[in-house]
Amino acid sequence: MSGFTQKCLRVFSLSCCWSFVLAFTSLAGEQLQAAENAELVVYSARKEHLIKPLFDQYTEETGVKIRYITDKAGPLLTRLKSEGVSTQADMLLTVDVGNLWHAANQGVLREISSSTLSENVPANLRDPENCWFGLTVRARTLVYSTERIKPEQLLSYEDLADKKWKDRLCLRTSKKVYNQSLVASLLANLGKTQTEQVISGWVANLATSPFSNDTKAMQAVVSGLCDVTIVNTYYFGRLQKQDANLPLALFWPNQQDHGVHINISGGGVTRHAKHPEQAQKLLEWLSDEKAQGLLASLNQEYPVNKKVPASAEVLAWGEFKADPVALATVAENQVEAVKLIDRMGYR
Repeated sequence: MSGFTQKCLRVFSLSCCWSFVLAFTSLAGEQLQAAENAELVVYSARKEHLIKPLFDQYTEETGVKIRYITDKAGPLLTRLKSEGVSTQADMLLTVDVGNLWHAANQGVLREISSSTLSENVPANLRDPENCWFGLTVRARTLVYSTERIKPEQLLSYEDLADKKWKDRLCLRTSKKVYNQSLVASLLANLGKTQTEQVISGWVANLATSPFSNDTKAMQAVVSGLCDVTIVNTYYFGRLQKQDANLPLALFWPNQQDHGVHINISGGGVTRHAKHPEQAQKLLEWLSDEKAQGLLASLNQEYPVNKKVPASAEVLAWGEFKADPVALATVAENQVEAVKLIDRMGYR
């Protein structure tokens, strides 16, 4: 073979290799660009005005587009289960640990490993199997009439079962998961027998039938129908925004023992997510300092990230001792809590 021929072959070989490198680099770049431009789909039980500002900010910072579908927790879980592997949902956002636990238990969330989430979300506010993570905290506490009650007359959730509160207590319906989780937390702290006594006492002390929501229960206190109720703190905050002069105040119960029952809104990456890595990045971003202040303040909740202070409005409610029981334990008690509620006639 002549030197000229060998030289030509070497040039041809190098040309082919270089073309392959260029083609591979181009393909990798296209795949990376496709991943960066992926549209995430989020199923959210949180209302649009509580999530859209966060999603808009994330898109502005990262270029990742987010499409979201909002509905109640139950229908979203049913939808995820029925869609199975064909679902377009990459993430589920919902409220109350009971709903998150049910989602994980039904197999629609995947286990993820994230040092960021482990650092930002306290252990008692996340799933031991890392399928769901709290993103905001709310307290379910007492609200009382400042016209008819002095704070020193109040003590605990259990004390509301005392006969002195006969015809003075209003409650939201037990059909709502918020009260189911509260009773589940009492089971964790008090055991079955004492929790039955507490719920039976609540029912005996009701001034009227349970209300459909927390706001109506507080309005009943304002009207004089009853003197005290139990609500999520952000409902109190909303009513306070409408009328700062309402004769209502928060009371933090059980400060000498197990503390105030807290719950979360949170989320997880779906089992059949089409973009699981991008969904995990969004979840991590929502738990980080930059997003936490806005996420919590939009609904007057507490940031789950301890490095981030609550809003001035929320801080004005004062400090309290929170129940340290793991919310995973509370969630596991939900089935028993519902059975107990039914036995005690709490509707």
